[in-house]
Amino acid sequence: MAKSTPVFVFYLLCSQVLHPKNPFAPTVHFNYRYFETDAPGAPRQWWFGGGTDLTPAYIFEDDVKHFHSVQKKACDKFDPTFYPRFKQWCDDYFYIKHRGERRGLGGIFFDDLNDYDQEMLLAFATECANSVIPAYVPIVERRKDMPFNDQHKAWQQLRRGRYVEFNLVYDRGTTFGLKTGGRIESILVSLPLSARWEYDHKPEEGSEEWKLLDACINPKEWL
Repeated sequence: MAKSTPVFVFYLLCSQVLHPKNPFAPTVHFNYRYFETDAPGAPRQWWFGGGTDLTPAYIFEDDVKHFHSVQKKACDKFDPTFYPRFKQWCDDYFYIKHRGERRGLGGIFFDDLNDYDQEMLLAFATECANSVIPAYVPIVERRKDMPFNDQHKAWQQLRRGRYVEFNLVYDRGTTFGLKTGGRIESILVSLPLSARWEYDHKPEEGSEEWKLLDACINPKEWL
């Protein structure tokens, strides 16, 4: 007897990665999506996934607190447990195991979320997507015209190397796309235009570069 073939439906709500030229302006990534599967004789399955995270090369604490506060505000409109739960999930997900550090300074992340009312989760994902601009644009406005030198740019390129490593080795969306015959350029468009690797690079302890690395190794509670 032939088995029924499940129908797989994927609705992408929004997805974007921005890599600014200025090393003092942080990279931001956001992606919110809805999946649904259906097959004759089987219950329909659906879930939401996504998140928003900040990946700076240099820490400006007010910027990071602002970013996280906007994420918390969006989460708190629906459930006060969402922000701490999804903030921890974000810290755990964007972990580069072979480096022992996170890709950046986090935000929120969730996946396979279907244990709430479907319409409520759609409203929640929409609210999170709408929060990206007020969370990120004020930071870019403050940092995009700051003067920088070759040392700042070189450090940004090293951190972008970490971004490449995570996306190509661990990111579920990238690996899923590459394994299922997706459009390669569309899958890899999240990568920065340039990146750098330097053997056994260690920033001087106490430097601004060291502070960023320390926060990536030891995630902080920003609020």
